[in-house]
Amino acid sequence: MAEPLASFHPSLHSCVLSDFSMSSSAGNPKAAVVTGYPVSGSNGAPPRRPFYPPPADAPPTRYETFFERHRRSCIMALEVFICLVLFAVVIFVVVISNLIPDPRTPEFAVSSACVTGFNLSAQQQQLSASFDLNLTVHSLNRDMRIYYEHVTASVLYASDILSENTLAPFYQGKGETSVLRVRLVALGEYVNSNVVRGIESDRGRGDGAVGFNVRVLSLYRFRSWLLNTSWYTLSVYCDDVLIGFGNGTNAATTGYLLGSAPKKCLAISDSRRDTPN
Repeated sequence: MAEPLASFHPSLHSCVLSDFSMSSSAGNPKAAVVTGYPVSGSNGAPPRRPFYPPPADAPPTRYETFFERHRRSCIMALEVFICLVLFAVVIFVVVISNLIPDPRTPEFAVSSACVTGFNLSAQQQQLSASFDLNLTVHSLNRDMRIYYEHVTASVLYASDILSENTLAPFYQGKGETSVLRVRLVALGEYVNSNVVRGIESDRGRGDGAVGFNVRVLSLYRFRSWLLNTSWYTLSVYCDDVLIGFGNGTNAATTGYLLGSAPKKCLAISDSRRDTPN
């Protein structure tokens, strides 16, 4: 009976394995022994390559360093130049705004008024009277002169003109206050029945006060060393100028300005005109 395989001599065991391998290779030429690196992992993927960090950038050369410094200096200089230009523009605008004056419409007021020779015929609807007015004109322009042309003044009751007259052109210096003397005369002027009834009703009251309206129309312009404007249309409205005839009857022929003087007026500057034609 044969002995167990485990009791074979070691040299005999190696011979048997060598013969088995040779016989297997001879019987199956495709079953060749392959030598190489052992397979790593269960999926047969090759081993990972080690990671090497990229090489560090080379330090800038002397030329690159000089170019970068020069570029930064140019950018900084450009920024400073732009800031200086903007600052100069702001200063220029502020200075020019202060040098060029802003034209302002003058102020008008009735400083005194007197009516003499007042005679109203109710039957004939005729009015005769002399209106003597002093208008105070104050210029608000400290750096400009004002020239007035084609000046006309009129006195009205309600919206009906009682007398109208053309005044002489005049001139105002810088910031001056002038007195414009106005004399308006009505000689037998026709008035409608509403004016007759209104004036008689006003004069019949205790103070005999009659309210008249004064109008001034003119062309005017401003001049300075830097500015010379075109012509403007000036309209002055002095409403409800009270003239007191005193005795509460229709017999009085003289009346004076009532209330606190001066009586302020409204001055409106309208659209421009090229020439005072």
